[in-house]
Amino acid sequence: VILSSAGDKKIQVIKVVRELTGLGLKEAKDLVDGAPKPVKTGVSKEEADSMKAKLEEQGAAVEIK
Repeated sequence: VILSSAGDKKIQVIKVVRELTGLGLKEAKDLVDGAPKPVKTGVSKEEADSMKAKLEEQGAAVEIK
């Protein structure tokens, strides 16, 4: 699951990234600021689709590879 862009609601996207990955605030912020970056790898198609939906709800652009 790759975060292409955070969109307009960067703070909301950071919160979702923290929820999905368990990262700390600084690590999640760095990941979002450094987009495009992988959010999580080695997940099932169902989990990837769920993560993508949660991130897109907050306005992020997300790819699944």
